[in-house]
Amino acid sequence: MFVVTIDQQGSRVVGDRVEPFLADLAELTVDVGPRRPVRPFERTVGDEVQAVFEDAAAVVDLVLRVLRRGGWSVGVGAGPVDLPLPESTRAGSGPAFVLARDAVEAAKSRVRAVPLAVRGRDATAALDAEALLVLTAAVAARRSPEGWQVVDLLDELGRDARQEDAAAQLGISQQAVSKRLRTALWAEECAARPAAARLLERAEAQAREGR
Repeated sequence: MFVVTIDQQGSRVVGDRVEPFLADLAELTVDVGPRRPVRPFERTVGDEVQAVFEDAAAVVDLVLRVLRRGGWSVGVGAGPVDLPLPESTRAGSGPAFVLARDAVEAAKSRVRAVPLAVRGRDATAALDAEALLVLTAAVAARRSPEGWQVVDLLDELGRDARQEDAAAQLGISQQAVSKRLRTALWAEECAARPAAARLLERAEAQAREGR
């Protein structure tokens, strides 16, 4: 399992933004099937929220979306949870919850350019997953508004969308769309995402084998 703990940054300055954030998270995690969280996000304590996932790819997607938004520190714990899981995320327990707590505290470090940390039963795989996710998020943070416009449109159009479709909607040439995607390093991010998910699964694998 994967426990994702997210803590608001600077709440004393900007105020508590947990409730609108929870509403946004609910929209981001509406996918049916295994990508939906096993237990949805809810406030745990203070300005912190937490959810439980089974699908590593869903965790990667969510983490990158939250980091793009900014203003939140993200911790991922990969490992077993105590079963049966209670209905409330707040009542959950087990190693993955402890690892997520360690991770989000590490993510709050001021020396981190990207406020993300991953902790797992396989510590090396967890750090590898963290490194790849941090790099992917850092690359995305340098993306121009024009690059995000194309990336977001292709995401909205779906898996089968073509560059020609994006060009037609934006009223620009296919060559311009292709140039924006190359500059945005979108193909590289698409390749990194499943690699990060596999590393998360490896971080949890030691626990999975012992079940």
